[in-house]
Amino acid sequence: MATPGRVPPQAIELEKAILGAMIVAPEFSDKVFSILKDSSFYNTANREIFGILSRMYEDGKQIDYYTVVNALKKRKKLKAVGGSSYVRELCETVTTPANLEYHADIVRDKSILRKLITIATEIIDKSYDDSTEVQELLDWVEKEIFSIAEERLKGDFVRIGEIVHERVGVIKEYHTRGGAVFGIPTGFEKLDEATGGFHNSEFIVIGGRPGMGKSTLALSIMRYASVEHGRPSALFSLEMSKEQVVERLLTSVAKVDHDRMRKGYLSERDMEKIVSKAPTIARAPIFIDDTPSLAPLELRAKARRLKRAEGVEVIFVDYLQLMSAGRRTESRQQEISLISRSLKALARELSIPIVALSQLSRDVEKRPTKERRPRLSDLRESGAIEQDADLVMFIYDPKARENANKKSSTPEIIIAKQRNGPLTSFKLTFLKEYSSFENYIPGDDSYAPEDIGGA
Repeated sequence: MATPGRVPPQAIELEKAILGAMIVAPEFSDKVFSILKDSSFYNTANREIFGILSRMYEDGKQIDYYTVVNALKKRKKLKAVGGSSYVRELCETVTTPANLEYHADIVRDKSILRKLITIATEIIDKSYDDSTEVQELLDWVEKEIFSIAEERLKGDFVRIGEIVHERVGVIKEYHTRGGAVFGIPTGFEKLDEATGGFHNSEFIVIGGRPGMGKSTLALSIMRYASVEHGRPSALFSLEMSKEQVVERLLTSVAKVDHDRMRKGYLSERDMEKIVSKAPTIARAPIFIDDTPSLAPLELRAKARRLKRAEGVEVIFVDYLQLMSAGRRTESRQQEISLISRSLKALARELSIPIVALSQLSRDVEKRPTKERRPRLSDLRESGAIEQDADLVMFIYDPKARENANKKSSTPEIIIAKQRNGPLTSFKLTFLKEYSSFENYIPGDDSYAPEDIGGA
């Protein structure tokens, strides 16, 4: 809907140039069809002609001035578009088809701007309507904007030669560094050995039943990457407040009992540790968002800003099932599938690893004790998670109940899926009193906390 007295965004001359090039040099049309559709054209005649060209292309018919005029005649559209003289005019405006793709991008963007104007106008109208439900309006707006954004961001094929040259350079660097961690380092020797770190564009899932230490493991990895190695990271914490996250980071770095800290029972020595380590945490490039029930579109917008403004290299989401789809879905399974796909797409778009924590189904507890080792099918509420994830790792402690009141335990980390690496398992040491995971020392399952090195 146009504002009175204002012409909507459009590029009619470029529309004509595109159509003329497609008629005169149809061999260059493939790229245009992957960028534009009928509705992309502002001018009615141009929209009609593009529709005719699309059908002729799909039917494998020869495209030139005469065949296009004939096709318009058959559909009784020739007079409506301005006659054969207009088709001839289109052909005569062509200088070179070399800029066809660039012109198509401009026409598409003008079309997107018109769609945004239409949506904005509808938002105003609906906002003035007393019968409008606010949440329904927000859901509708999010869906419409997300749809337009997806249209703008769709990629295209790349000639394999371009990828080969780039990857050979990366492989040479692998070779030069000889076994060094190439992705985001986790601080855990066995995990880094198995994965090479967390790699760009990967969607990583850490799964486990409540109390297994999913949040603690994620914070331990984030702490190692950002506090010790200065790699910018972001945490979307839907379960804990930002204050609780910082408290856990402080006790894990200072090696102070977290429970005693919360109850106010710290010794003077413990307080000195907290105070001395606080500046280290404060300087770390860590960004925390504790918005509850975050929707994919909102997370995506925030993540883009963090990547652009702060150079964030890894994002953690705690946890996936606490996110909201932001729109109505037919089932909880469909909602989780949508969230999972959006996180996978975001990892690819930003070219950084995204680590999402996930609950496991309660059915795990219903199995016989010896069969409770997690499986991919145990990921709660959606099979889409295991399909979308590049790496799935589970935290599993077969003696979880026995170890519930102990200060430390040695759970198993199971790599149940790794798209680009081996499946394996290994132990880590879970220091519950410090809210920290550390590297496991083989052959000894009982630890004095002061003997454990930092992850």
